[in-house]
Amino acid sequence: MLSRPILPLIIACFSVLYKSKNRGVNAMPQDAGTRRPVRAAALVAGDGAMLQAILDSMYFHELPNFELVAVISPEKGVYAMTRALNAGVPAYVVDPELFPTMTSHSMAVANKMRAMDIELVILAGYDRPLGVIPYQFKNCIIGTFPAIYPAFEDVEGDIQRAVLERGIKVTGATAYFADQDGRVGGIILQKAVDVLPTDDPESLRRRVTEEAEWKLLSQAVALYCAGKLKVHGKRVVIGD
Repeated sequence: MLSRPILPLIIACFSVLYKSKNRGVNAMPQDAGTRRPVRAAALVAGDGAMLQAILDSMYFHELPNFELVAVISPEKGVYAMTRALNAGVPAYVVDPELFPTMTSHSMAVANKMRAMDIELVILAGYDRPLGVIPYQFKNCIIGTFPAIYPAFEDVEGDIQRAVLERGIKVTGATAYFADQDGRVGGIILQKAVDVLPTDDPESLRRRVTEEAEWKLLSQAVALYCAGKLKVHGKRVVIGD
């Protein structure tokens, strides 16, 4: 939990934001084999199921040129933090209650990551607004969406319930770069999941997570770390 006075921290955050803006954080990693591992941080919440997908991929050596430097949560005591510590990954809490606004909290998170030289941000179940973070990590924030985007992009609440109510036969998930508003930006990968006649919202949610989101998140991170993702406007091109 951060304990330093709020005003100096906010001033420091503005300083980092200014430097980041002038450095133009928008570059993909260099070619594999010519650089050190990509330093990544995972923003988490809750039970950390999405984080576990990354930890499992690390364990099975499916993420070359990747180093998970930190796991950051807005609350202490969540199981996501336990998963991180059990895997030997440093875990930090940046408590939003210490900050007067959402923006100042997001600046503190960004400042924390900048201090650790983070190059890639992974949204692993993080459920808070990203605020200023996308401005400092442009095209360097990867997350997943539990449908074939842009389907159900305007649904607030239970997307899988909406899928069933609409009678959709095939749904799935999307891996993406966050845009400057913290929403789905450039689409990296998508994977389809059949909707079964016996599905209810919980069973469909579980299958979309396990069959699509977990796999897409790790695959997108691997592509990023291999230097294979190039952003052209709103399009993401996967290179050789």
